[in-house]
Amino acid sequence: MLADVRLTEFNERVVLRFGATYGPSVLEDHVLTSFDGRTAAQAIDDGVEPRDVWRALCLDFDVPRDQW
Repeated sequence: MLADVRLTEFNERVVLRFGATYGPSVLEDHVLTSFDGRTAAQAIDDGVEPRDVWRALCLDFDVPRDQW
């Protein structure tokens, strides 16, 4: 489970989970249900902790909890 995730690790997790091609699209295009209509990229730009954005992505994409 994530305790403290740096942006670099966040991006690595996105690529590992969603792939090098689809991952960037997930960050830019998918609107997170728990961040007031913002995408992951927008949330990060707004200063939301990468850990929290990762958890929101995991929830939205039904990632098994042991992979958070």
